[in-house]
This record gives sequence, C-alpha cells and structure tokens, in this order.
Amino acid sequence: MTEHDERTVKYSVARRFIVKLGIIAHGYGPSAARLESYLTQVIEALGYHGVFRSTRSEIMYAFWKDDPMDQIVHVEKVEKGAFNMAKLARVGELVESVVDGGISLDDSYSLLHEIDELPNPWGPFAKAVSFLFIGVGFSGLMSGYMWDILLAGGLALIVYTNVYLAHRFSGRFLELLPFSSAYTIGVLAATVQIFLPDINVSVVVLAAIIPIIPGFTVAAGIVEIVSDHVVSGSANLIAGVIYLLKQFFGAWFGLATVGLLWSGSPVAAVPVESLGPWLFLPLLFIGLGIAYQSLMRDFPWVILCCLVSYFGVMFGNAFEIQYLGTLMGAIVANIFGNLWARKFNRPTSIVLVPAITVMVSGSVGFQGLLIAATEESSKGLNQFLQMFIVALVIAAGLLIANTIVRPKVTL
Repeated sequence: MTEHDERTVKYSVARRFIVKLGIIAHGYGPSAARLESYLTQVIEALGYHGVFRSTRSEIMYAFWKDDPMDQIVHVEKVEKGAFNMAKLARVGELVESVVDGGISLDDSYSLLHEIDELPNPWGPFAKAVSFLFIGVGFSGLMSGYMWDILLAGGLALIVYTNVYLAHRFSGRFLELLPFSSAYTIGVLAATVQIFLPDINVSVVVLAAIIPIIPGFTVAAGIVEIVSDHVVSGSANLIAGVIYLLKQFFGAWFGLATVGLLWSGSPVAAVPVESLGPWLFLPLLFIGLGIAYQSLMRDFPWVILCCLVSYFGVMFGNAFEIQYLGTLMGAIVANIFGNLWARKFNRPTSIVLVPAITVMVSGSVGFQGLLIAATEESSKGLNQFLQMFIVALVIAAGLLIANTIVRPKVTL
C-alpha cells in the first residue's frame, strides 16, 4: 500500500472515530459549544481539519485534509441523553490516549462502543437514594421544618419510581413522565395536608420533583444563546420550558383534584423546628453527584465545587444586591472547574454541572407558576420571569470566569 493510500485509509478511520465520538459524547450532556470545540481540537490533533455544528437533535460534521473546498459532510441524528459524568470522564481519557498515540484509531472506535455499553457506576438503588437525598436536602434548605423534610423525601422516592418505570417502558410513558410524576405528587401532598395542615405544600411538591426539574436545561439554553449557539440554545430553552410547564400543570391538577374532593381550608405552615442548612447541604451535594453518575474518585471534587459555588452565593448575597449571589456563585464555580480541568486533564463538566445545578433557575420558575395558579397571579408570574433572569446571570458569570481563567478545551 502506498503512502497516499495509507493516509486515505487513516483519514477515513479518523472520520469514523470523530463521528462516533460526537454521537457518544452528545448523549452524556456537554453543551454544544464544548462538544464542537472538543471535536475540532481532536480532529486537528489527528492531523486533519473539521467544522462541527451540534444541536439537541443532530450533529453536522464537515471534514477536509488540506483544501477546505474539498469537504466531506456527514449529518447524524442524535437524541439528547441524560448526564453521565462517569462515561464522559472515560471518553475523555480514551481520547487523550488516542491523541498521545497510546491507542490506535481502529481500537479506539470499538472502545468507544464498549464505554457506551458499560453499566452505570450507580445502579437503581443508589439512584433512588440520590432522589431521597436531593428531596430532603432541598426541602431542608428551603423550609427546615421536619414534616416538610420527611414528606418531601418520601415523595421524592415515589418520583424516582415513576422515572424508573417510565424509562423501562419508554414510549408514551416517557412522554407523560413530567405530567404524571407531578400530578401524583400534587395529589399525595394535598391529601397529606388534610391530616397535617402545618406542611408547606408548595415546598414539598417542589422538593419532591426537583431531581427532574429541567432547570439546568433552561440555564444551558440561555448560556448557549449568549455564546452565539442560537439554534442549540433555543432548542434547549424551549424544551426546558415545555417540560417545566408539563410539570406545573401536573402538580396544579393534582392539588386541584384533592381540592374538589375536600372542602376544608388548608392552614398556613407553622414553624416547627429550623434545623439549619449544614445538615442538608452534604445530602444535596451527594445526591447530585450520584444523580449525575460521578465516579467515586471525582466525588470529593464535585462536593468541593458545589461548596465553592454555595459560598460564592452566600458571599454575594451578603451585599444585599439582587442576583449578585447567583453571579458570584457561577463565577467561582467555573473558575474552580477550569483550574481543576487544567490540573487533572479531565472534563470540566464533571464538577461544574452539579455545582451550577445548585443555582439553577427551574425551581424558581416552577414555584412562580404554582404561586400564580394558587395564590397571587402577578407575584407568581413575576417569579416565573425571574427564572430567565437567573439563567442570564449564570451565563454572565460563566463568561466572566472564562475571561479570568481561560478554559481548557474539554467536554
């Protein structure tokens, strides 16, 4: 085989590898900007050139060797998957080995498939525990009252059961998941309030379904739009808002169903015992780490980044300037993530996504809709609009952090 033929074969194998890499990585949650930059860096490290465009539903690849007018274009339909930091980390390690020449392109293609087929590090039981921790942690931070916390944790387990069954049977069950889970929780929370009138129903419902509220999707959509990835950002933003609306209508109808059957007037929540935040922060952070399938070796860094973000929020809030806490939290979390990625040569998303989730705006939007439907419409709608403002503030914080510490191109 001549040198020209060998280079042609290698070019073909490199294209196949990049296409497979894009499909696999897309399903693990990186933003469009990160995925496109990463694919560009990898194809150039292999000695070729490419331009890539990623959206929620497809990836477009354009490759060339020397002449940019002589391109090979490939379009692949993809589905938006769930965040999986363990597999994202393993893909990053594999690509580093390929670029360094430790693994051949032929072997790496099959290894990508093997990574995709690997079982998750945290199984169904651990995932259920993560829902429990997130529900308890979030309700503890919002309310701190014992009955709210216990009820939110129990209902979060029911939400996980709904999620598990929906993904197992897929199809229509998966489409109905946001409505059905929120409706179930709304009915159960309103029913319990008949016997325990002291509970705060809005806090309980929100804390129970917070693990599946698409707050990060909304925030990521705003970030991508601000970063000039309008198509992908708009798709993520619209998908997140629609999912949130399905959850709102489910919870609202659930509360209304019990309201029609029970004519008693609910009593406002009465403070029982404020337990403080430090008991619940670790539960929330650990729950997020498990929910995002973080590897055990990454767990200390995930929790540390979440703490850095939380302290940033607390520091900003001390100045009593609206949204300054959110801005500071996003800045320090992204700076930490960029430094961590440079130090350990691992994907920034592993530590950054859970930390940003602590500040996500979806909970603000859901609570605003619930207030608008059940109490003061003007106050609720104003709070719903704050969801977009919070997302914009997070986007601004991430951009500011990237100018302070230049990010390493990672997933």
